[in-house]
Amino acid sequence: MYNISLITGDGIGPELSESAIALLDTIHDKLGVKFNIEKLYAGDMALAKFGKALPDETLDSIKKSDACMKAPVGESAADVIVVLRRMLDLYANIRPAKSYPHMPALKDNIDLVIVRENTEDLYTGQEFEMEGVAVAFRIISEAASKKIAKYAFETARQRNQKKKVTCVHKSNVMRKTDGLFSKVCTSVAKEYPDIQFDQMYVDACAMNLIRKPESFDVIVTTNLYGDILSDESAEVVGGLGMAPAANIGDNFALFEPVHGAAFDIAGKGIANPSSFILSAKMMLEWLGTKHNDKKCLDVAQKIERAVFDVVKSGAKTRDIGGDKTTKEFTKEIISLL
Repeated sequence: MYNISLITGDGIGPELSESAIALLDTIHDKLGVKFNIEKLYAGDMALAKFGKALPDETLDSIKKSDACMKAPVGESAADVIVVLRRMLDLYANIRPAKSYPHMPALKDNIDLVIVRENTEDLYTGQEFEMEGVAVAFRIISEAASKKIAKYAFETARQRNQKKKVTCVHKSNVMRKTDGLFSKVCTSVAKEYPDIQFDQMYVDACAMNLIRKPESFDVIVTTNLYGDILSDESAEVVGGLGMAPAANIGDNFALFEPVHGAAFDIAGKGIANPSSFILSAKMMLEWLGTKHNDKKCLDVAQKIERAVFDVVKSGAKTRDIGGDKTTKEFTKEIISLL
């Protein structure tokens, strides 16, 4: 029995959470992987209700769980996910981007993953302002860079793709910070002679994600660049609704969609739940690997196949031009499980 903490979020978050619960309940009842799901508050609604975007009770429950799923939250996102990433040392942010049938992807052979350092860079929030000047500290450490580089190379080794890692930075301008990141990645690459390694400036990478996205396998980069490039890569394969993400540490992991709370369509029941369902697939992969649970790994493959087959059938939610509600689309996926 796996104890799963579920932050239900804001905007479309509660709707996506119901899709995730329906999926996990089906797996629990039919496929032999057992879950106990605890719904938790965090985000704008929690801030309004409890005075804190991340209540102590929520944090305590997350720490006691085997893994966490987080639906998108609103304006208080930085007080939730950024805090959790650093507090739980979830140093690797993993964001795959893959072409699916009948989605508006630029090409049909895209299968890449962005491995983003998740705990430092400008996102430490160390900013101050004086006399009309605002300053932010950018922290890039050798230790964190080495951890994320190793994670990227191990990821490339496990994927049945090009077995290639591209280090993305801007060391020609940010000579100290990005220079350190580049140097560390280059050093780690020597430990993986079976993996191709190249480097690319972040502006060139942004261009090539549009021009030839199929050329990438694993991109490893710093926190800010990874945040921006992963949104771009999601759009390249058809939109944020197909973009899952994992925040992974040595002993714990949190899974979430890449996109935000989409308040403009909240409550309409039309949001694409694929990103959160695919995040659940990533959670099962992580649990299966961590606990040597072959059932988890098998069910993760079944979820991937079900999403692929439903999209291949032409089914789409109304937010991306289809006629399915969030619940109807979820039921189609569940029916294939």
